[in-house]
Amino acid sequence: FWLKRIWLGGLTASDPQPLIAMAARYAIPTMIVPEGTVVPEKVQLKMARDKTLSEEKAAAVKAKAVAHTEQRESLKKRTQEYEKEYSDHQKKLIDLRREAKLGGNFFVEPEAKLLFVVRIVGIIKLSPKPRKVLQLLRLKQLHNGVFLKVNKPILQMLKLVQPYVTYGYPSLKTVRALVYKRGHGKVTKQRIPLTDNQIIADKLGEKGLHGMEDLIHEIYTVGPNFKQAANFLWPFKLSAPRGGFKCKRHGYCEMKGGDWGNREEEINELIARMN
Repeated sequence: FWLKRIWLGGLTASDPQPLIAMAARYAIPTMIVPEGTVVPEKVQLKMARDKTLSEEKAAAVKAKAVAHTEQRESLKKRTQEYEKEYSDHQKKLIDLRREAKLGGNFFVEPEAKLLFVVRIVGIIKLSPKPRKVLQLLRLKQLHNGVFLKVNKPILQMLKLVQPYVTYGYPSLKTVRALVYKRGHGKVTKQRIPLTDNQIIADKLGEKGLHGMEDLIHEIYTVGPNFKQAANFLWPFKLSAPRGGFKCKRHGYCEMKGGDWGNREEEINELIARMN
């Protein structure tokens, strides 16, 4: 029982595929008996058990390799489909703009579905209500950033903390750069860098997200599992912007210019300086 517990890595029945996940990590002892030696009954039982465990381990390692290969191929195929989806969407917008221009009409851009919010003020002289709202938005530190869905509750919350944050509509390039460069996942309440697709698959595999491109697609398109994907991502810890801020005391849309508030597509330029 003790050896079997070590081989299984102490996993419980609720863990996904325990044999496949842990089989390759532990060696199973191989006992060599000289010819003509009398082997005690208990040793024979132990040798039979080790042989069974070795066969199970070999089968589990093979199954894991096959599953890993299939998952990589499916992720590659989905990535190509995502790229086609992005390019088709851009081409459609270009065609609609040209059609409106030829007809002498105005083209109304589609409403944004995704926000990226950055905190630009610290905790000094911050009243309790904005502090609580920033905590609910997971913006607990200076220069923290999060992805949010555009809806009425979020916009109402942003009104309460508008002098302390700046936000806008990130592009695909910005989302991809943030996730690849500064993406960290929340795994058992710990901040883990996203260095492997398996980290994402273990937490969001049941939602159909098995890799970085799946995660980026879900965030950028604000898909049905956006809440789980955004909550899985640890708030981004950005650097101070190269060249600095203009004036934090004033809004971005004011006459004299400033930093806080909604800067729409101009958020991409700020994130590029902070990333």
